[in-house]
Order: sequence, then structure tokens, then C-alpha cells
Amino acid sequence: MSGRQITGRRIGDAALAVVVGALVMTTAALDHATTVLDHVLIAVASAALAFHRSAPRAVLAVATAAGAGYVLHAHPGPLAALPVLGAVHTAARVGHRGLAGAASTVFLAAYVGTGPGTREVAERAALLLGWFLCAVVTGLADRNWQAYLRQTEQRALQAERTREEAALRRAGEERLRIARELHDSLTHSISIVKLQAGVAVHLARKRGEEVPPALLAIQEASGEAMRELRATLEVLRTDDPVGTPRQLVDRARAAGLPAELTVTGEPRPVPAAVDRAAYRIVQEALTNAARHAGPATVRVRLDYGDEQLTIRVDDDGRADPARPSPPGTGLTGMRERVAALGGTLTTGPRPEGGFSVRARLPVREADGGRARDQAATAGEPA
Repeated sequence: MSGRQITGRRIGDAALAVVVGALVMTTAALDHATTVLDHVLIAVASAALAFHRSAPRAVLAVATAAGAGYVLHAHPGPLAALPVLGAVHTAARVGHRGLAGAASTVFLAAYVGTGPGTREVAERAALLLGWFLCAVVTGLADRNWQAYLRQTEQRALQAERTREEAALRRAGEERLRIARELHDSLTHSISIVKLQAGVAVHLARKRGEEVPPALLAIQEASGEAMRELRATLEVLRTDDPVGTPRQLVDRARAAGLPAELTVTGEPRPVPAAVDRAAYRIVQEALTNAARHAGPATVRVRLDYGDEQLTIRVDDDGRADPARPSPPGTGLTGMRERVAALGGTLTTGPRPEGGFSVRARLPVREADGGRARDQAATAGEPA
């Protein structure tokens, strides 16, 4: 739960205590027999309601003791039971049925003992008994309703996870199918081109002839195409990270690309989908920098916030904001990953030159789910 929601609940609880206290105080003011002690007891019983979420049993005890003292001293009307009714309802809502029943009995006994056993006192006691029964029943109904809502939410989350798992499984099967098709078709064709170009170059050199530049270009391009195709097939065959962003940076540095990694905030485990997306974003950004940035330094920054993980990859290469290039397949896939997680992605040339990739991935949902599970275990509403 966010800080704004907690503050809103506290304000609502304080407002409830003020309204209840005002009603009982107004009723007491019409009775000229009330004293300062009576007003203090009313204030204590009503003010306790402001803490009914954090300490329901203590609130029940304070409201019952102060309310019973007030009715024994001032012999008021039925409205004096409002603070105790609120405390009884809260106690029943969090599962303290026995305490709620005992507090109701104590207050009713005090109310009946405020005067002689007249018919008017008996009628008021019967009315209060009905009120207290309603408070207990509505508290239990509220508790059951909250439990039903939690179960419904858990079932919805489970169904969503099942759908996501099914979608990921179908996507994995489709990637494997594409990988097989690419391997069976393109790999064979490119291998033939590379082989034929290599044979032609070898024969030309063996005969002492000058190798045509076009033939050398074909040989080099076919070799590069084979390397890129193998890398693509490796990515298609697995979507699970095979390391960490730091290992990606280390491999890029070992391959000759100047790269730096900075981690801010408090590193902590994040949901698997977020971890996978972060790895692929850094991987794709480093690959693009190696291919297109030219001689450049790449800076990778991971910022762990309370509600999101921010990934930023900047290079000082040759990208020019005056001549932006259309996004390729890698950037499109990166954007789809981020969108699937409810995050945001910003890419493009930097004003000072070079290219920048910035992704924000929400991680708060997992923390919220743990908080709801803990609340459900404790029997408290989340």
C-alpha cells in the first residue's frame, strides 16, 4: 500500500472518531446533569476509534471501559453506546468474536445497572442488544467479504500468471520453429555462397590472377552473415538470461568495446520477467553500440528504485540527432518487452552526439503481492 493510501486511511479513521465524539458530546450537552468527567470519558472512548485498524483489541478495551464508566456515572441515552458499537464492529471484523461479545455484555450490564429496572430501561437495553448484535454480525460479514475479495484477487492473479505462462510457452515454441526454419534454409544457402566464394578466391590466387574486389566482398559478407545468423539462432533458442548485465559489460569490454557499468540504489532480486527484460535490453543496446556506434565508449547504468528499475545505456558514438535512423528489429523487440511489463522505453540520438536507451520497468507489483499475502496470513485486510 502506498504512503498516500495510508495517510488517507488515517485521516478517515480520525474523522470517524471526531464524528462519533461530536454526536455523543452533543447528546450529552443536552443533558444538564453531565459533568466534566463525563465529557472526558466520551472523548477517550471516541478518540480510541482513531486507532481501530492498528490495535483493535486495545481500542475495544478502552472504548468499553470509558463507555461503561460514562453510563454508570451519567445514566445517558442509547447514543452513548456509539463508540463501543464501533469498537465491537472492528473487533468482530478482524476475528475477535469472543472479545466483541464480552465487551457488549459488559457495556449492556453497565447500562442496565444505571437505574431501577423500569420498563424504559428494559426497552433501551433491548434496543442496544439489537445494535450490538448488528455490530458483531456486520463485522463478521465484512471479514468474510474481505476474505472473499482476497481469494478472488488471488484467483485472478493465478489465472493471469497461467495465461502469461501459456503465452510464453507458445512464444518459445514459435521461436524454436523459426530457429529450425532459419537453420534448415538460410544456413545452408549462406554456407554454399561462402564455400563457393572461398573456392573462387583460392583458384584465382592459385592461378596468380588478381582476385576481383566483388568476390572478396561476397566472401566477407557471407562470413559475417553466418556469424550473425548463428547469434540470432542462439537468441531464438533460449529466452532465459545466460548471465548478468555485469557479465555482458565484461564480455563487451573483452571484445574491444570500451564499456562501463554503474549500479545505484539497493540491488535486490526482481521478478523473473523484469530480470529477463533488463538482461536483454542491456544485451541489445551493447550489440547495437558495437555494430553502429563506431569508436565509442558505452556507459550502462542500473538504478534500483522503490517502485521501478531504471536501465540506461549511453554511447558517445556517431549517431546524429539531425539524422535519426529508423528503429531496427532489436529496438522494436526491446520496446515490446518493456510494454509487456507496463514500463516505458525512450531511445534515440543524444543532443551531444551518440545514442541513448532508457527503460523504466516497474517492480513494485511484486512487493505489493507479498504485502497482500502477509496481510491475508495475519487475517488483516490488505
